[in-house]
Amino acid sequence: IICPLLKDKWQDTPVVAVDSALSCAVPVVGGHHGANQLARLLCSRLGLYPAITTATDSSGRPCLEEMAERLDSAISNPEAGKAINLAFLTQDVPVMRLKGPRIVLVDQDVAVLKLRGLVLGIGARKGVAAEEVLSAVDQALKEAGKRRDDIAILATADLKREEEGMQQAAKVLGRELICLSSEVLNSQAATTPSRAQDLGLVGVAEPAVLALSSRLISPKKAYGRVTIAIGE
Repeated sequence: IICPLLKDKWQDTPVVAVDSALSCAVPVVGGHHGANQLARLLCSRLGLYPAITTATDSSGRPCLEEMAERLDSAISNPEAGKAINLAFLTQDVPVMRLKGPRIVLVDQDVAVLKLRGLVLGIGARKGVAAEEVLSAVDQALKEAGKRRDDIAILATADLKREEEGMQQAAKVLGRELICLSSEVLNSQAATTPSRAQDLGLVGVAEPAVLALSSRLISPKKAYGRVTIAIGE
């Protein structure tokens, strides 16, 4: 029935089949493009068994498509997917940002992702509440003439990874919070002075944006105990 409708795994609509006994949910098309997730949802709601066969998902490992979705980006060279997903089975594949103008030559096992939307860099005092972070984000977006829906990813310093308020705010916004190492942050040419220098960092919000975006559109600004910078 569906075969005549199938064209390309990167474009086809995900399809999940459920047997007549309501015992299994089987991703048939687009496992990495939402079918696996749909199968799990059906199983959690209907008590079925998810018959997931894609190697990365069945092994509990990430995949290129999942990373692209988490980073709200488009895969420019999907032919690299096979090599990347094979690598994910045995190792963590690093994500790197290259800023232009630049011409880049890549091998067949290098995936190129193009970000959609804004990168929000967030810095905060220890113990900051989620409400403070969300209020700061909304103020910064309003000043930039942007909306929450325009956000692609959130970025901060690795030392803020355990800040519950920031993690909760990221969940409310429905966006990935990327935690960058001090080496990455300190390699950026941030121009706005920061109290993060007391922690051995050139900054947090602005360097995080510089590391992950093409250009800075809103330099770091403090909103109470939270600092926000915006790039795209």
